[in-house]
Amino acid sequence: MAQAEHPGPVVDAPVAPGRLPVLGHALQLWRQPIAFLESLRDHGGIVRLDIGTWPVHVLTDPDHVHAVLVQQAQRFGRGRVFDRLRPMFGNGIVTTDGDFHRKQRRMMQPAFHRGHITEYAEVMGRQARAMTSTWVSGREVSMVNETRTYALSSVAEMIFSGDLSRPAVEEVHRSLPIVLEGMLLRAVMPKSLDRLPVPHNRRFDAAAARLRAIIDQVIAQYGTAEEGRHDLLSLLLSSVDAETGATMSPEQVRDEVIAIMFAGTETSATTLAWIFHELGRHPEVQRRLQEEVDEVVGEGPVQATDLSRLTYANRVFQEALRLHSPLLFTRRALVPLTLGGISIPAGAELAYSPYALHRDPALFRDPAVFDPDRWREDAADRPTDHRYVPFGAGQHKCIGDTFAVAEILTALATVASRWELTPAPGVTVREVPAGIPQPSELPMIPIARR
Repeated sequence: MAQAEHPGPVVDAPVAPGRLPVLGHALQLWRQPIAFLESLRDHGGIVRLDIGTWPVHVLTDPDHVHAVLVQQAQRFGRGRVFDRLRPMFGNGIVTTDGDFHRKQRRMMQPAFHRGHITEYAEVMGRQARAMTSTWVSGREVSMVNETRTYALSSVAEMIFSGDLSRPAVEEVHRSLPIVLEGMLLRAVMPKSLDRLPVPHNRRFDAAAARLRAIIDQVIAQYGTAEEGRHDLLSLLLSSVDAETGATMSPEQVRDEVIAIMFAGTETSATTLAWIFHELGRHPEVQRRLQEEVDEVVGEGPVQATDLSRLTYANRVFQEALRLHSPLLFTRRALVPLTLGGISIPAGAELAYSPYALHRDPALFRDPAVFDPDRWREDAADRPTDHRYVPFGAGQHKCIGDTFAVAEILTALATVASRWELTPAPGVTVREVPAGIPQPSELPMIPIARR
């Protein structure tokens, strides 16, 4: 496997085949982004593609990704995709870098402390039971809708509390799905297209504006309310930087809340939907999961203390997340450097695809096969080191990864304790390109176990 640095001659990155005049590789990315990104590994550890006139160096080797995210992280900034998301996320930790990012991360970290995760797990359990309470044994449900509603409701209740927040929760349910659906297109397309008066742009801009406005309104009301609150918004408003004594401005809190809503909704809802899809396709996995949940949880609600004991459920989760990972992240070189013998000029954009990495047959045995047992502690080929990066790595690793695991495992155990899921007949589930590829549709039939 190639190393981040090597002593041979320095050369330019090979260019991916199929580049067209003016368009570059934009047409291939538009038509088949998933297949195209996976194909790049056949052309080198670092491959250049052009989106119009915008050159991107795509890293297909996990050693190079590790070098950029961890070993040489100080030499790289966020990159174009994150720049393009700044109008939505503002200056939240999703888009910022350097000292400001480190300060924000310090201030936000207590909100994701294990003690708070225990409190959040109670909300997650309540929302998971609410989701399944509407199911009728033998009647088809849309798992895409069910998991998104669960994730939205869980995150909204954890962020906001009380009557003051009810309009915000309603707006989150209305506007966040529109924003999520438009984010990948907004991130990779030229900025000049943002102002075109097409329906997609109008819907996205209106939803983003409504979301930011309602959160600003709730924050202003929280500032004048006398009652004590213990939700995540209150934690952010009261957080203090231990090194400087600084607090967050209302605008900064707004930006962080939007980032948390995005991360806690899209990733969790999509991963959970894919888990249910895989369980329906693999009855033996579902049966083993049910046996573990019966032993650990019993007939009562899922408790936070149960989650660490659900070892097989965690393997199911890790394997589904491996197969259905985020599609693309970017970084920007701040200085000229050499990576794997390839010359990278200052200002160059680099990208990597966790999805493509996690399906690389050189890294994972039978990568297209859903096999939770590859995650056993004693498995000879258990994924290790930096080959598996669904939450990123280094200074920009997702701050809410423990939160997401709790959110998914709570819903998974709640469903497995009472329901068996089977695929609806006659439906072919396809991957739809998005930040994390989405199921095209996912009708399933829940059958009551008890």
